[in-house]
Amino acid sequence: MELGLVGLGKMGGNMRERIRRAGHTVIGYDRNPDLADVHSLGELVGKLKGPRVVWVMVPAGAPTQATVDELADLLEPGDVVVDGGNSRWTDDEKHAEELGAKGIGFVDAGVSGGVWGLQNGYALMVGGDAEDIAKVQPVFDALKPEGEFGFVHAGKVGAGHFSKMVHNGIEYAMMQAYAEGWELLEKVDSVTDVREVFRSWQEGTVIRSWLLDLAVNALDGDEHLDKLKGYAEDSGEGRWTVEAAIDNAVPLPAITASLFARFASRQEDSPQMKMIAALRNQFGGHAVETK
Repeated sequence: MELGLVGLGKMGGNMRERIRRAGHTVIGYDRNPDLADVHSLGELVGKLKGPRVVWVMVPAGAPTQATVDELADLLEPGDVVVDGGNSRWTDDEKHAEELGAKGIGFVDAGVSGGVWGLQNGYALMVGGDAEDIAKVQPVFDALKPEGEFGFVHAGKVGAGHFSKMVHNGIEYAMMQAYAEGWELLEKVDSVTDVREVFRSWQEGTVIRSWLLDLAVNALDGDEHLDKLKGYAEDSGEGRWTVEAAIDNAVPLPAITASLFARFASRQEDSPQMKMIAALRNQFGGHAVETK
């Protein structure tokens, strides 16, 4: 089939290549002319035969909204727009309504696979009407990993991005658990080869995972992570997961704590720890460190 792909960055560029390797035609547009096959969205739409499918892989928020708005004026009834970025699921409902008023279908696709997706395939969680998803299915089949799993029609519009959001929340908690375990192992004198302890967990243990494999890769490159600063950003999905938990009265203590740990990483001199130190000194006479 033919596909228009908007956004050819780290994910989009590799996705274009994987889809082409499966024998499909991909016409890509990016603001960077060195990456693009065409020079405008209008040219991209003009090169596609109807019913058209245009996949959007641009940053969430205003960039995605602007792209959807422009496509709404360029596409025709029966065409389909896929948002494969990291949009909030509530934006999906807005986009589906906007495009639906013009007879254009909308599918939201949560995509996981990162820079390894070209080689390993992408896990795909999609939301929308079955009729619209069927028009995109050959591309989903090209992108997913080989085998039985890796693709799911999760439900109505918004279900794909909601599922990916929860996926990322779980990812936060898993990464935090590995990080805490690593720090504790590094701290004690009795464990003399933390990297090999992590490596030993890769086979036969219940905590083996791809994240563990990646942790070992990182330790192979920098055994004690001395080259890194203890700072970690958070994506919107981690925050949105916690907000959704509050809205639905679902307790997520591990995911919430892992998000807050990211916040703590940005404080070289934690204000909270100042108060804790002061209180310990007040009630127990514990020593405090001063600048």
